[in-house]
Amino acid sequence: MNLFKNIIVAEIQKPFTVFSKKGRTEHTEQRPFYGLSFCLGGQITYMFNGKKIVSNKNNAVILPMGATYSLHGDKEGLFPLINFKAQNFSCDSFIVIPLDDSTQHINDFNKLSDYFLREDKYLQIFSLFYHMLERLNLEQSHTQNPLYPVINYLEKNISNPEITNIFLAKKLGISEVYLRKLFSAYYGTTPRQFIIDMRIQKAKSLLTNGTHTITSISEECGFSSLYHFCRVFKDKTGMTPTEYAKAGKIFQI
Repeated sequence: MNLFKNIIVAEIQKPFTVFSKKGRTEHTEQRPFYGLSFCLGGQITYMFNGKKIVSNKNNAVILPMGATYSLHGDKEGLFPLINFKAQNFSCDSFIVIPLDDSTQHINDFNKLSDYFLREDKYLQIFSLFYHMLERLNLEQSHTQNPLYPVINYLEKNISNPEITNIFLAKKLGISEVYLRKLFSAYYGTTPRQFIIDMRIQKAKSLLTNGTHTITSISEECGFSSLYHFCRVFKDKTGMTPTEYAKAGKIFQI
């Protein structure tokens, strides 16, 4: 699910950080902006339409514009907040986005805060904020995708030529049949073709880089032999690895 598909950000308020004491209570009527909140420590619980929404360092929270809600400070802490207005954004309830690591999000928040100190950074403010939303969308997609552990493994270990459906299924604790069903549902292809496509994409990048030999690229991308690499690459791109590398160099010039 793409949370921010077609969103048009119309206004971004100057970012600020809320110091929330333990035991703090607050009631908000008709919130005038959407809010994007992170946490540097501590915990807040929001009450909205009879539901509890927890904000802590393990997640980001989107606060809906127009919402009426209350909050309670469970633990003392700091909560970076960006208020904004947007069109084409269907958000009428709180959205919690689990975060693997909030470090980059906080770095972006600090950078955005710095931009607001400069009059010549108007375009960069919007560009960076869209980038932040895209990063959050990827986080949300990962947490909702049951194949994420496998995809994460493949990204780090694509050079291993011994990766099989059996191996990947065991990593998820599921059957091969169900593994194939998941890949078909989420990516419209088989696990085998997904791996091949990932290897070809990495090979393309290395070939245009121009600092690797064809043999080393074959090995780094997990192909069992140079012959196999050349055959699959030609089948997928219509060019041999050497032809692709030369074309890339010409394009770069």
